[in-house]
Amino acid sequence: MASQAKPQILSDLSCLRYLALFLLLSFHVASGAGGTWNLLLQNVGISSMHSQLLYNDRVIMFDRTNFGPSNISLPDGACRDNPNDLVSKRDCTAHSVEYDVASNTVRPLTVQTNTWCSSGGLTPDGTLLQTGGDRDGERIARLYSPCDDNSCDWTEVDNGLAARRWYATNHVLPDGRQIVIGGRNQFNYEFFPKTNAPNLYSLPFLVQTYDKGDENNLYPFVFLNSDGNLFIFANNKAILLDYSKNTVVKTYPEIPGGDPRSYPSTGSAVLLPVKNLEAKIVELEVLVCGGAPKGSFNKAYREKTYVKALDTCARIKLNEAKPQWLVEKMPRARVMGDMTLLPDGHVLLINGASSGTAGWECGREPVLHPDLYHPDKPVGSRFVPQNPSAIPRMYHSTAGLLRDGRVLVGGSNPHAYYNFTGVLFPTELRLESFSPSYLDAQFSDLRPSIVIPPNTVNYGQTMRLWFRVTGKVKSPVKVTMMFPSFATHSFSMNQRLLVLDHVSTRRMGIWNYEVRVMIPTSVNIAPPGYYMVFVVNQDIPSEGIWVRLQ
Repeated sequence: MASQAKPQILSDLSCLRYLALFLLLSFHVASGAGGTWNLLLQNVGISSMHSQLLYNDRVIMFDRTNFGPSNISLPDGACRDNPNDLVSKRDCTAHSVEYDVASNTVRPLTVQTNTWCSSGGLTPDGTLLQTGGDRDGERIARLYSPCDDNSCDWTEVDNGLAARRWYATNHVLPDGRQIVIGGRNQFNYEFFPKTNAPNLYSLPFLVQTYDKGDENNLYPFVFLNSDGNLFIFANNKAILLDYSKNTVVKTYPEIPGGDPRSYPSTGSAVLLPVKNLEAKIVELEVLVCGGAPKGSFNKAYREKTYVKALDTCARIKLNEAKPQWLVEKMPRARVMGDMTLLPDGHVLLINGASSGTAGWECGREPVLHPDLYHPDKPVGSRFVPQNPSAIPRMYHSTAGLLRDGRVLVGGSNPHAYYNFTGVLFPTELRLESFSPSYLDAQFSDLRPSIVIPPNTVNYGQTMRLWFRVTGKVKSPVKVTMMFPSFATHSFSMNQRLLVLDHVSTRRMGIWNYEVRVMIPTSVNIAPPGYYMVFVVNQDIPSEGIWVRLQ
């Protein structure tokens, strides 16, 4: 998809103006009614192309192994010898790090094979399963089990995949396995671990959505439906797949306008918060935002013409008899943006560019302003612009929710190598956080604090949470559960927010309360694993707690 040649040095006046602006704004703390930005670390050593939050509040980040030395050394003087490396055959630097949220520090990890443009997700015991990549990493499965003593590192399984997976998508399944779908020149899917034959299953839908010019069916958007089937969106089309029978059970209409939304015309997608979990038919709704018009990648890559990105979102209800897309305008055009679910049920649109596409040197006009999306408001009043960052986050950026309610933002590597000078948008090693306005000090008296958390919960049980609020508690108090996502290339795989069915809230003292909610009964609604659980009072969420659903 992207050229391996070194990018050309840009010397025009616009380049110099951009460089001067971003140097002036390299350290920043921005605040106001639209959230607060904070620079966390000036240099994490790598560009965060992929990221995953673990249940011990560590974030695993990694980029790729074969485009030169990073800015952080491998532990214990280790080096990696690889004759296939494009730049250095012996590399003594790390290409993966573990970020400790509490201490705001990173430590280097050792990944041996190329993870570029790979995929992943969490297993029920909280282990990160990470699959595929480029060249020597294309059929590798990698496992990372959390630890608190800094002893854990990557374990790599040779030939863990049946097919080459580059730009594929993972999704956690109700039985704890993961399905791995698509990838470049792969019109099929497989499972990890392998539990039955065959190892590969053909998926003609990926052939039907393949564009010979731009491809535009890579990193498909995948969500588990309440009936156990998978909603799969690629290019501008979507199906509902019964993966156990390899049968398409529903074909959705083409997204209005016909423009592609998948990589490299990279939009983003999210499953909106899931409510009424014990209804006979649980309604799920998908939101797809941004992207680039058809042909944009070739125009940017070959002609150096950067087409304006799409400025629309589209929503669809998966389980309606005749589902239709509802299209609405965004405040601004956005390609390569990320969509992050927040514990209060809102969606944050962040990162990206307003022209061009994904790919080396293919994006222009960085979008510095996030936008907050309120799913339950009327059309025309759902978007609220937020305060801007000073750091462009374009190709190979990530964003993900932390347990304290902040959004961790990193990455941006628009070039084939670590280029920090002489380019329009330098490789970005800074790590920052965005704090939505619900974390503002003015709401501290409304913010719940969970004081007696459970460690594990079972399907169908009533969960009791004790919390404290010094201000007014207004009914109904909500409890939300978030499955932590694997973020890469503008899509957060497995991202899922459940609004639990409310049982009761009662006062237990001056500032103390108890809330009782029902844990879902269906693994189709809530796959097993670790979730962040939040108590939400008047749209102000508590800090989350980790709970294992089993």
